[in-house]
Amino acid sequence: MAIDIKPEEISSVLKQKLADYRPEAEIYEVGTVLSVGDGIARVYGLSKVMSAELVQFSGGPMGMVLNLEEDNVGIVIFGDETRVREGDQVRRTKRITSVPVGRMLPGRVVDALGRAIDGGAPIESQDFRAVEIKAPGIIDRQNVKEPLQTGLKVVDALTPIGRGQRQLIIGDRKTGKTSLVLDTIINQRGENVMCFYVAIGQKRSSVVQIYEKLQKHGAMAYTTIIAATASDPAPMQFIAPYAGCTMAEYFRDNGQHALIIYDDLTKHAQAYRQMSLLLRRPPGREAFPGDIFYLHSRLLERAAKMSDAKAGGSLTALPIVETQANDISAYIPTNVISITDGQIFLETDLFNAGQRPAMNPGISVSRVGGDAQIKAMKQTAGTLRLELAQYRELVAFSQFASDLDVATRKQLDRGARLMEIMKQGVHDPLGVAKQVAVIFAGVNGFLDDVPANKVRQFERQLHLAMDSTYAGFVKLFNERRAMTDDVKMALKEMLTEFKKTFKPDGE
Repeated sequence: MAIDIKPEEISSVLKQKLADYRPEAEIYEVGTVLSVGDGIARVYGLSKVMSAELVQFSGGPMGMVLNLEEDNVGIVIFGDETRVREGDQVRRTKRITSVPVGRMLPGRVVDALGRAIDGGAPIESQDFRAVEIKAPGIIDRQNVKEPLQTGLKVVDALTPIGRGQRQLIIGDRKTGKTSLVLDTIINQRGENVMCFYVAIGQKRSSVVQIYEKLQKHGAMAYTTIIAATASDPAPMQFIAPYAGCTMAEYFRDNGQHALIIYDDLTKHAQAYRQMSLLLRRPPGREAFPGDIFYLHSRLLERAAKMSDAKAGGSLTALPIVETQANDISAYIPTNVISITDGQIFLETDLFNAGQRPAMNPGISVSRVGGDAQIKAMKQTAGTLRLELAQYRELVAFSQFASDLDVATRKQLDRGARLMEIMKQGVHDPLGVAKQVAVIFAGVNGFLDDVPANKVRQFERQLHLAMDSTYAGFVKLFNERRAMTDDVKMALKEMLTEFKKTFKPDGE
């Protein structure tokens, strides 16, 4: 069957196609790899490339421009450097290194470039932000004034953390630094705080354990893990905290509250030192480059409580720094201490003595202080730091004294019970009402006749009673959140009544 095609129809279609034709050519700048080794590529020909721009190697991996020199550029390679060879082509992307941001990230484990590494679906986002963003200005900020409850009595009472604060967690390895920040994440359940955990230079097995702990306590629903593990190249470890900060800033800038943990900045500084030396930048103290202070200050300054004009969101940072032999006067620790708003110092001797969390109340401090506490905690724990400091001093003194007067003995007994109160189980954060009740009991002498080794039992049974018998007090406390006369009276009545029914285990 012949198809009847009219010539005028063909000519009209051709005319239409020719009218719509637009000649297009993809123009891009290409350079050539001069040398490659140790994760660094020297490239010639990218005369218009920008600092921190992403580039694409013809062998597959991406890279980031760090050194701009007269005749070549130094590029750090993200990924497998064996796929980059001398003479390969390098294409500009004209895009500053950026990561996906948005509400698809909570619950996921991603790498330093925002790519999913948890076996789930790829991260689909239309919104990308540069990893290096300037910190908010002075006018765009406001004072830190809202508490960020960690659920840990010793922290919330002595070194309170506020939304928008930067509080350093510092101590030797295996002193409970990661456990402390994981408890803080777990305690944000129901508080509308988005959490970001950046693992820098850790073992992959450790990251899996952290994921499983958070999953077990229902915290992965509002948490994103950014992992640049020990097996990842130094450039990935270097960029990871900035990438995590950019992801967290999305929520801060949309009026929400976010918490970010950098675990840890010691390994971050070491990764940056490795890159800098390979890029032939001049070394300074301990072979760190001259801008090592700026490396961390430009990261931590991005944590802020935004002004009401800027939606009033906040980003709280908890950087972790690992010390050696409790030396907090080393180069990186002193740098980070001077940038942050206080530090929580975890001591090996306290940890080994069973005092956990092993926070040293003498060196630990929060420069935001009472502004980041609810009124009830401020009123209750006001004298706690002084009493603990006096107790530690007396313990040291009493080792050399044969006989002690009644007042000193009484102070030692009270201090021993307060130290017991400060102990807390791992991944067992407490609500403010329970914290205030037990601290009030210790400070006001309700525990003076309870044997020191039975204080933890007293506390456990008191918390159970507050969930059932004394739920009315918890409701009243949560309404007032201050030690008003009626709250104080109700608390005293509750403690007096509970003491009559308290039976230590085994008696």
